[in-house]
Amino acid sequence: MTKAERRELQERQRAAKLAQKQQPQGPSNAAASSSKSKQTSTAQKKAADTNKPATSLGKDASIAAKDAALSVAAAADSVEAQKSRGLRIFSHFGAPKPLGAGVKGDIHPAIVRLGLLFSEFKVCGANARCIATLSAFKIVIQDYMTPPNNTLSRHLMTHLSPQITYLVSARPMSVTMGNAIRQLKLEISGSDIDLPEQDAKDAICQKIDNYIRDRIIIADEVIQDLAGKKIKDGDVILTHARSSLVQKILLHAHSEGKRFSVIVVDSRPLLEGKKLLHALTSTEPPIPCTYAFLSSLPSVVSEATTVLVGAHSLHSNGAVYSRAGTALVAMMAKAHGVPVVVCCETYKFSETVMLDGFGKNELAPAKFSPSEPKPNLTLEVLNPLYDVTPPASITAVVTEVGMIPPTSISSIPLALGKTSM
Repeated sequence: MTKAERRELQERQRAAKLAQKQQPQGPSNAAASSSKSKQTSTAQKKAADTNKPATSLGKDASIAAKDAALSVAAAADSVEAQKSRGLRIFSHFGAPKPLGAGVKGDIHPAIVRLGLLFSEFKVCGANARCIATLSAFKIVIQDYMTPPNNTLSRHLMTHLSPQITYLVSARPMSVTMGNAIRQLKLEISGSDIDLPEQDAKDAICQKIDNYIRDRIIIADEVIQDLAGKKIKDGDVILTHARSSLVQKILLHAHSEGKRFSVIVVDSRPLLEGKKLLHALTSTEPPIPCTYAFLSSLPSVVSEATTVLVGAHSLHSNGAVYSRAGTALVAMMAKAHGVPVVVCCETYKFSETVMLDGFGKNELAPAKFSPSEPKPNLTLEVLNPLYDVTPPASITAVVTEVGMIPPTSISSIPLALGKTSM
């Protein structure tokens, strides 16, 4: 606001205060004033004489007060509009929310602890989140007691619903968590109602262990062998951020005696590549590594012989949903003739179609180091956590069922058949 506008606003506020002072008094004050007016007839005459100008002044002041209130509200609306204008089109992204907001029901302490770890990004990554969720559900199931006149196969589903809602309030549900929870519900609904309660709970927990073993641990071991065969002595492997599966592949190839170097391309705000860099350089002998930010990609991509990246999810149209920056790495690698290999387990497959990272995404928290100047209070930082790599930029996808082209991702359910925990 300019000086003239501020001065005008102050004058309106003064007029509004004057109008409030001259407005009719309340019942108690009116009774007091009437008793005083009986005692002093002279004051009554003066009030009658000055009644007209006071009324007109009160009307003018009330109009000024309304104008002042409207101007203040308009100024506040304009400030809020300016603050939200930058992120208005991204309001559908999964932004951080108050933990447990709107969740009804008893939440198990293990779920509360896990939700806190999710919200603080201390448990990050599709595999880590899925394993942590299933492990927490095992504790919830073991502590669960079926109420009288209910069956475990029906009531346990009701008991798990608020636990799932609480985790979703911490962070949007990943495809891996959704697939695992869907399979868990199928196993619970299909449990034998004639089994003793503890035996039924043990059987469900065993199914959870089998799911983690078959769909994640053993799948990773198979992918390690398949992708490791593509790494030769003297290769330069470029990867982005940190994928737990890519890390296993590189360490496995190194343990087999292959000598290669790695270029770790990292990006903010999570800077996950630092953890991968530490793991690769902690081996004996250490793997030669180069650490670069995403802005340095044009300078280092031409040195790579293969690009290995992980994935958050695979979609039926061949798109790969992964950490933000992966699409840029893949498209630039293709432009330089470098093959791009995506390493991903089949339990990350989704039958949905993903065209871009705008229709659905998640916001990462904005982090600033102590040495950095804090941003302006009106500045809102936008950190999309994922992006979508089109199938045209991908050379092959390595899964536990084999190495397939991105155009054949939709055939993964047929290759697996009807799977169970």
